[in-house]
Amino acid sequence: MIELIRTNDIVLIGFAQSLLEGAEIPVLVADAHMSLMEGSIGAFPRRMLVPDDRVREARRLLSDAGLAHELRDESGA
Repeated sequence: MIELIRTNDIVLIGFAQSLLEGAEIPVLVADAHMSLMEGSIGAFPRRMLVPDDRVREARRLLSDAGLAHELRDESGA
C-alpha cells in the first residue's frame, strides 16, 4: 500500500475516498479512529493508502479532481 494523502481534514479524506471508491480503486484510510485516543481534537492526521498497482491511476484521478496539491510526493515523503 502506498500513501497518497496525509491530512487532518476529514472532508478532504471523505471526498478523495469517495472518488477512489467510485472508480473501484481499493482505498484504506489509516488512523481514522484515532479520535478515540486523542479526544476528537484532530491532532493526528489520517492517511489514505491505495494498492501499489493502482497508485498511478489513483494519483491521476485525484489530480484531475483538483487535489494534486494534497498528494504526497511519489517518494512517499
